[in-house]
Amino acid sequence: MQLLEIIEQTVSGLGYELVDFETSPRARLLTVFIDKPEGINVDDCATVSNQLTRVFTVENIDFDRLEVSSPGLDRPLKKLSDFERFAGEQANIRLRVAVENQRNFTGTLLGVRDGRVCLETEKGELVVALEELDKARLVPKF
Repeated sequence: MQLLEIIEQTVSGLGYELVDFETSPRARLLTVFIDKPEGINVDDCATVSNQLTRVFTVENIDFDRLEVSSPGLDRPLKKLSDFERFAGEQANIRLRVAVENQRNFTGTLLGVRDGRVCLETEKGELVVALEELDKARLVPKF
């Protein structure tokens, strides 16, 4: 089983959503970002960290440090379900390839239509496939 599968299975088994995970060179530092609808607190991070540490020991995964965190107010959007969940929210999107000489867009998420991400920008509606996105993040509200 690959590292992503192990982390995803463990996190979802505890009732959380795996938003993202990052590894440092040679996987010495593992950073796991989790979420749930009502938000994440320190106890949630500790619960996931303790369980992942046990699972990594059993699975013989070698690492020096594990960090479990909330994705933050500028949460990354990675899956189509993220774009559905946060429809109506402001987001920044960067495309892999420019459209009309523009790669970066900011606007209101309209959700997903026919498997494509929809964003209302000041220039009109942008509809792109998930594979065409380089990065997407929510715009924090203060």
